[in-house]
This record gives sequence, C-alpha cells and structure tokens, in this order.
Amino acid sequence: MSNVEEFRAEIRSWLRSHLTGEFAALRGRGGPGREHEAHAERLAWERHMAAEGWTCVGWPKEYGGRGASLEQQVAFHEEYALADAPARVGHIGEQLLGPTLIAFGTPEQRERFLPPIVAVEELWCQGYSEPDAGSDLANVRTRAERDGGQWVVTGQKIWTSQAHESDWCFVVARTEPGSVRHQGLSYLLVPLRRPGVDIRPIVQLTGTSEFNEVFFDGARTDAENVVGAPGDGWKVAMATLGFERGVSTLGQQVGFRRELEAVIDLARHNGAAADPLIRDRIARAWIGLETIRFNALRMLGGVAAGAPGPEASIGKIFWATWHRELGELAMDVCGAGGMLAAGEPYDLTDWQRLYLFSRSDTIYAGSNEIQRNIIAERVLGLPKEVRP
Repeated sequence: MSNVEEFRAEIRSWLRSHLTGEFAALRGRGGPGREHEAHAERLAWERHMAAEGWTCVGWPKEYGGRGASLEQQVAFHEEYALADAPARVGHIGEQLLGPTLIAFGTPEQRERFLPPIVAVEELWCQGYSEPDAGSDLANVRTRAERDGGQWVVTGQKIWTSQAHESDWCFVVARTEPGSVRHQGLSYLLVPLRRPGVDIRPIVQLTGTSEFNEVFFDGARTDAENVVGAPGDGWKVAMATLGFERGVSTLGQQVGFRRELEAVIDLARHNGAAADPLIRDRIARAWIGLETIRFNALRMLGGVAAGAPGPEASIGKIFWATWHRELGELAMDVCGAGGMLAAGEPYDLTDWQRLYLFSRSDTIYAGSNEIQRNIIAERVLGLPKEVRP
C-alpha cells in the first residue's frame, strides 16, 4: 500500500469514527448558500479536528501541519467530501492566508498568526473586492496611511464572505498616495473587532447573508501587520489567489458529483428522465463534470512542477458555468413545482437554493468576463482590452 493509500485509509477511518455522537447531525451542513447552518457546532467540530491533528494537513510540520504531499492533500479533501462532513469554517485562514504567510510572512507574523489558524481559534476573511473594483482588483481605492506605529485604514470592501463571523481580514489597500493600478498596494492584516470597522451583511437571493459589506473608517492595525514590503501587495495578493484554486477543488467536485447524482435520481422518480432533452442535458452535465476533474488534475500537476499555468482560469470559468447550468437543470427537472417555496416565509428546497446561489459562482473569485480576458490576453496573446 502506497503512502497516499495509507493516508487516505487513515483519514477515512478517522472520519468514520469521529463523525458520530454530537457531530453526526453535522453531516452535509454548511457550504455555499448554507454557511448559516450550525455555525457554532461546525466550529466545535473543526476545533475537534484541530485537537486530533487534522487541520492544515498540507502545511509544513514546523508550522503545525502534517507536511502532507500534494497527492495526500487531494486524498484528504476527497475523503472529507465523500464522508459528507460539514463545510469547513476555517477554510480561508487555512487555505489562503496560511500558505501566504508561510511564503511571504516574517518569522514574527508566522509565530503570531499561524498557531491560531491551526487551532481554529481565529477566523479570517478576504478583503479584496470593492464597489468599483470587483474582479478588477488593481482598481482598489481603500487606502492605508502610516501613523507612527500603526496603519490607519479607510475605505470599503464588498462581497466579503463570512466577515460577520471573522476576527481578522487580509486587506489589499493603497498605501502610496497618487499610485495607480498595480503599484502602491499593500497587503495588510486588519483586526475586525475594533473601533472603525462596520460590517453589514448583504441579504442574498437565498434569503441568507454570508456576503458582507465592510466599512473601514480610520480602523487601525499595527505597522508590522503588512505582509511583504509596503507596495508589494499585488504580488502577495496574486499568490493568495493561486492558493485559493488549490487542492480543495477536488473535494468540491465530490460535492458536485453528489448534486448531479441527486438530480438524476429525481429525474428518474418524477418522470422527467422520459424527456429526451432532459436526458441529453444530464449526459452533457456528466461529461462536463469529468472534464472539470481532469482539468483540475492537470492544474495540480502544474502546481507540483512549480509552474501553475492557465488551467486555473480555465478551470474556474468551466466549473462556475457548469454549476450554474446544473442549477438550471435541477429546476427544469423539478418542473412547475420548483417555483413554489417549501414553506413560509421563504423556506427553500435544496434545488431552489442550488439554482439561486449558483448564480454567484460565475461572479466571485474572478468573474467569467475577467477569466476570459486573462485567457485571451495572457494565454492566447490577443491584444489587451482597451481601458479608459
């Protein structure tokens, strides 16, 4: 048995024996559009995982991880999803900020911030998008100025996932007055539970509020809480985006497969499968899911070789569009009954929630339009889009 197979068997056995008792009811809870579900209980589960050494498995051992290989990390995320374990609450700290600090942080920053991420004692959110700088991150206008031993942050971020549950936010802010586009940006670690921070949840089509507006009005963070040199924020922010599209995508696809299988089962039971057009769309959805998986494996192969390529942008636009279309297929399989809420005042079925929330898949983490520009300009070498 290979090391990967042994690792897979170990995490599978652990999940089988620990997703029991008080944690058994958490199976399938949380996730996109459902982050409000059992948050406190999922946090307790994740801290239990931490106590057993199952958080941050891909981090080096010296920083509290297991030093798992890329193949072992893939196995972990796949087995976690196959067990229908609850959605992770510390994902952003573990998968995005932690690797960024390991790559760019100072020894003092790693000592201060990594242990609470491993222990799930501090939760993080990502302060990138703004009202006038969504996928166009280089257009951010949130600014930060040095005031003695602190940075003073003023501006607004939007679509900030889980900000209302987070303790800290990593913020891209403009720290050089008069700078434009990619220059003069810095990557700051900003505490949220302080004066000068106002978090306002945004009610979504699903009726839930996992996205937020975050207003900084003279919010302060210590001067040493800048990752990389001041002005190098673009480079650090791009590295974080690279980590965002990492090994956890394989676990995401297990969830996609479960959703597709449930749609197929519904079509068989309510007669929708008799429609040849529905059967054709189901077949194309299955083919698309296989394509997503193989592209992800190709992307991870590039990461392992130290040179991630265009697969990340290709993968993002493909899975986002596929998932949105799966939501549309699910509603068509439901038929006219899919237009009725499950209960008062706005109780949605799983299919309705999938349809509504998957609309955001093609917007967050880089909109489809921006991904097409990246592929066109950086991969195909087409002329750059004319900008004002």
